Amino acid sequence: MLVVDDQAVVRAGFAAIVDAEPDLSVVGEAGDGATAVELAAELGPDVVLMDIRMPGMDGLTATRLIAGGPSGARVLVLTTFDLDSYVFEALCAGASGFLLKDARADDLLAAVRVVASGDGILAPAVTGRLIAAFAQGAPVRPGAGGALERLTPREREVLLLVASGLTNAEIGERLGVSTGTVKTHVNALFGKLGLRDRVQATILAYDTGLIRPRTTSTR
Repeated sequence: MLVVDDQAVVRAGFAAIVDAEPDLSVVGEAGDGATAVELAAELGPDVVLMDIRMPGMDGLTATRLIAGGPSGARVLVLTTFDLDSYVFEALCAGASGFLLKDARADDLLAAVRVVASGDGILAPAVTGRLIAAFAQGAPVRPGAGGALERLTPREREVLLLVASGLTNAEIGERLGVSTGTVKTHVNALFGKLGLRDRVQATILAYDTGLIRPRTTSTR
């Protein structure tokens, strides 16, 4: 893993947590976005733990360059700033996950493993803000709904449940099918829609208007 934060003490803390795990290791550290992009290309980490606000190139720009680059590294954004704009920008930039810096060590490690495995993750608080922002009028991209025409009715149903935050096991229980069958549907819809993980699937579901949440509290 590559740890990116402009504070050396914070980087050292995250590195210590990760390196204490037998199945995880830190291959490098960076204090700004430009260095992170260079090291991601040079070291080829599976996961980049990325801060947002840094001097010079910020974490959002670095995330976009790394996620769209040839390294294959997946970005887990970790920040104290839980504003909606950062959630949207980070996820649209290609981040595979978003956690707040007050997350427990166990939650951080679990998130790193999930992202490294090829899936995506959102902190529950972040998911709530994401949904609320769409409920308050975040625009649906013109023509975005056309992507859903590639899906079978069952795949659309599975996409809806994925975007609602259900696990494969929970989706299986809801639909009365095995977890393996759900995984097959998930992989099929990811392939048809060019999605990398559940985070992208969630964004697409809202972006296409497949889910339009009820407007409740704006807090």
